[in-house]
Amino acid sequence: MIAYEDLNVKLHQNFIMDDQQKIQQLVGNLGKAIVGKDEAIQLTLVALLSSGHALLEDVPGVGKTLLAKSLAASISGSFQRIQCTPDLLPSDITGTNIWNPQSGQFQFLPGPVFANILLADEINRATPRAQSALLEVMEEAQVTIDGVSRAVPSPFFAIATQNPIEYQGTFPLPEAQLDRFALAFSLGYPSREEEVEVLLKMQSGAIGSNKLEACITPEEILALRQKCRQIKINRNISQYIVDLVRATREDGEITLGASPRGTVALQRTAQSLAFLRLNLDPSRQSDYVTPDDVKFLAPYVLGHRIIPMGRRSPKLIIQRLLDTVPMP
Repeated sequence: MIAYEDLNVKLHQNFIMDDQQKIQQLVGNLGKAIVGKDEAIQLTLVALLSSGHALLEDVPGVGKTLLAKSLAASISGSFQRIQCTPDLLPSDITGTNIWNPQSGQFQFLPGPVFANILLADEINRATPRAQSALLEVMEEAQVTIDGVSRAVPSPFFAIATQNPIEYQGTFPLPEAQLDRFALAFSLGYPSREEEVEVLLKMQSGAIGSNKLEACITPEEILALRQKCRQIKINRNISQYIVDLVRATREDGEITLGASPRGTVALQRTAQSLAFLRLNLDPSRQSDYVTPDDVKFLAPYVLGHRIIPMGRRSPKLIIQRLLDTVPMP
C-alpha cells in the first residue's frame, strides 16, 4: 500500500513532468519557425506566462511577425491581426455598435481585440488616437464602448511590432502605452549559419507558421500562469527589484524613471523566467527566483520604461545600474 506522503511526491513529480512536456513542446514548436532565436522565444513566453504583453522593436525582415504568428499557431486559441496604418480608427480595433433594422436595436460587432492572441503589426504607424484604444484592454482585459464594458477572451496576450529606424509616417508610442508592455526586445540579425539554415528550410518548405500545429490550449496557459505565481521569491530579491527601479528614478542621466507597474512587471517576469528555466533545464533544481533571473530581465523590463537624457542608450544605463546597485 502506497503511503500518503509517497503518493503526494509522485503526483507532484507527474505535474512537473506535464509542465516540462508542455513548455518544451511550445518552445520546440516556435523553434521550428524561428531559427536560432532561443532567447527571443524565451522572452516571448515569459511575457505570456506573466500575464503581460511584448513589444518587438527591430528592423524589417528579421522575423518579428513570424514569431507572433508562430506563437498564435502553437496555441489552440483565437488569433487576430491588426495591420496598423495612419487611417486606423479606434473602432477598427475594439469594435462598434451597428444598427440592426430587423431587431430595431443596436448590435455590437466585436473588433480584433476579442481574441486570445492579438498581433498589432507596425504599431507606431497608427495614430495616437488609435493607439489609445489598446490602453484599457492591455491593462484590464476589457474594452468599454458606449458605456458598456466587455471582457476579452482569457488568456489575452498582445504582441506588437515596430520599426525603430524608420520615423517617416510613424507616431512614437507614448510613455503610458510603453508602460503597458511587460517586455520590449529585438530579434537581431541571424548568424551566418542560422541564415543558411533559414534558406535551406525555406527551400524544403519546412518553415512558416502555417506548418505548425497547436500544442497547448488557452486553459493550459492559464494553469501555467498560476504556477508561475507560485514560484518562491525571497524578500531580499523583492527588495533588490525595488532598489533597481528606484535607482532609475534617482539617476542623473534619466529624465523619467520606471513606474511601480515596472516594479510589479519585473517581479512577475522573474517568476515566469524561473518557472520556464526550471522546466527547460533539467539540471536546474531551484524553484525560486535568483538574482541572476532579475539581472537578465532588467534591461528588457525597464529599458523601454525610462526616458534618458540626450541620446543615451536606455539599455546601457540599466546595465550600469545593475553594476552599481548591491545584489543580495
